[in-house]
Amino acid sequence: MILVNGTAATSVTADDRGLAYGDGAFRTLAVHGGRLLAWRRQFDKLASDLRALHIPCPQEPLLREEVAEVARGQPECAVKIIVTRGSGRRGYAHPSQVAPHRIVSSSMLPQYPAAWVNDGVTVRACALRLAWQPALAGIKHLNRLENVLARAEWNDAEIAEGLLQDCSGNVISGTMTNIFMTDGAELVTPDLSGCGVAGVTRDRVMEGARRNGVNCRVRCVSLDELTSAREVMLVNSLIGAWQVRRFGAATWGPGTLTERVRRWLDESDD
Repeated sequence: MILVNGTAATSVTADDRGLAYGDGAFRTLAVHGGRLLAWRRQFDKLASDLRALHIPCPQEPLLREEVAEVARGQPECAVKIIVTRGSGRRGYAHPSQVAPHRIVSSSMLPQYPAAWVNDGVTVRACALRLAWQPALAGIKHLNRLENVLARAEWNDAEIAEGLLQDCSGNVISGTMTNIFMTDGAELVTPDLSGCGVAGVTRDRVMEGARRNGVNCRVRCVSLDELTSAREVMLVNSLIGAWQVRRFGAATWGPGTLTERVRRWLDESDD
């Protein structure tokens, strides 16, 4: 089901700035057992991203009601919220009166092989490099063309994800995931102050580490450092956590971090 500004529809106006310029932000949420996970965090992150883009955020009760409507009768589904700056005349300048458009939709949860959860995943390095833009770093804005091009680099069904670096060779994220690794002593996740998306599940993992007395550092990570880590993990709101078992010539045996992180996420799913 798709709601556009609260009405069932399958299209937006041709002058929508999200369509023309990627001028907006979005969130993807999971519904499990009829329960919407991490709503408060998801809404707060959407509001924060829209504030950074100078786009008014829809009222929380309105969005929550629309999310409930599109998810009704689907105890296991994914919900996507898109907010654009709304309609505008040709040109990059903001319209003098901003009336955001909101699109709320539901879909089936993506189906991944059970082995990716149970045994871990194979990943590759993407050739595409993420551009450095601190003004947009961390924001889940609508211009995701870098991710689209990176994901088009492979069609091998055995490869679960592609890893993205910035132009300096720092590891940033997967095309659809955030990254964590450990050397056994502490948890590390890449610095996203220059580019990349700071996902809600990334925040939840870092909070889980603090709650359980595990030191978690945010810093630059090189590709060599990642391949020499004791364990590497990918996270997002739909997959939860996957352990990386193969990356190029690097392989990892079963680890304990991913299972610990899954428990942290289960302990606090709001």
